[in-house]
Amino acid sequence: MRFSVVESGYDRRQVDSCLDELGVRLTRLAARAEVIAGAGRDWDQIRQETTLLLAVVDRRRADAPAALRTAGELLARARAELDAAREEARQLRERVYAEAVQARREFEASLHERRHRAARVDQLLTGLTVETVPVDTPTAAAGGVPATRVATGIDEVTVDQPEPGTRVA
Repeated sequence: MRFSVVESGYDRRQVDSCLDELGVRLTRLAARAEVIAGAGRDWDQIRQETTLLLAVVDRRRADAPAALRTAGELLARARAELDAAREEARQLRERVYAEAVQARREFEASLHERRHRAARVDQLLTGLTVETVPVDTPTAAAGGVPATRVATGIDEVTVDQPEPGTRVA
């Protein structure tokens, strides 16, 4: 009796087939033992043993529904957990999609604002006219503040350096 191992134990059809075959053989053996029962004590022992074996097979058949119930409960629990995981994944997808849509809207609004500002700057710069200033126009430097050292007539400018470790205010 060898059975193929499947995900949750042995292949149920193979086990049922084997139990059915054993039941048929034991029933035949018990019938033969009944016929020969009067032949002696050995046949009584054979009949008792076959009856016990038949009871074991029947008990195993009775235990099979309990194992199937347990397997059914495990399957139901696994399906419930799978459904819960699918629902959680669906909610997560919806939330991430909503966040992505919101981020895109914010990006597009900021891009629109940037383009609007750039267009406004272009508009302001377009209306601006540049006039050349004549060379003899007085400037701030002409008002008494020398613009360069050359204008002051001094070749070198000396700057007093503070002593090391003193703060310059």
